[in-house]
Formats: sequence, structure tokens, C-alpha cells
Amino acid sequence: MKTLAEASGVVARPPAEVFEALRRRVTGGGYPMRTEIDAERGFLAVQGGWWYRGEYRVTADPGGARVEHRVVNAATRGRWGVPVANRFFVGFRAKTAADFALLVEELGRPDGHGPVPARTVA
Repeated sequence: MKTLAEASGVVARPPAEVFEALRRRVTGGGYPMRTEIDAERGFLAVQGGWWYRGEYRVTADPGGARVEHRVVNAATRGRWGVPVANRFFVGFRAKTAADFALLVEELGRPDGHGPVPARTVA
């Protein structure tokens, strides 16, 4: 599997809380996705469609919980066509980083309101 984009950030909340919030957020969409969840290791993956696989890791960090995200091309056939079908991913890394930064902000809000106690490292 080829990595197409990566981002990470720190959320000022305990890792178990962040993992559970991430699990609810990522698996609660309206798209049919296969999921792989290993809460003990803080690992979550969603895979759907022809090529998309998003992997997340939540680990302890001095600032709370480190969240890492990786998007990979998981196509088993026609892998060469993924960049063509997605217009060579022009702007994909920047959009992935921006979307991930918003996710980290949301994960940093225990009640979904108030100031955002998180920082993002891309």
C-alpha cells in the first residue's frame, strides 16, 4: 500500500477518550466502509471504495493524546489508475491536512463547545 498523505496532531485529552470520540466520528458516516478497530493498540482503519484506506493511531503524549492519520492507496488491481481517476491528487495532501486539523480541533472539545485545546503538526 502506498501512502498518499500523512498528518498528526496532539489533543489535550486522555488517549482513551480521544480514541472513542475518533471511533464514533470516523465510523458514523453514511458511506459503506470496512472497519478495523484495535482499541488496545489505539488503531482504527476504515476502507471503502476501490482504493481508499484511512488509518488512525492514538497514543499517549505529554500533551494528552497524539493522533496520527495516514491515507493509503489500497487498490489491489488497477493501482496505477488511482492517481489518474483522482486527477493526480492535485491539492490532496493540503486538503487532507486541513481536514485533519479540523478533526483534531473537534476531538479537543470535550463537549463540542468552547476553546480548542489542541495543536496540529503536519
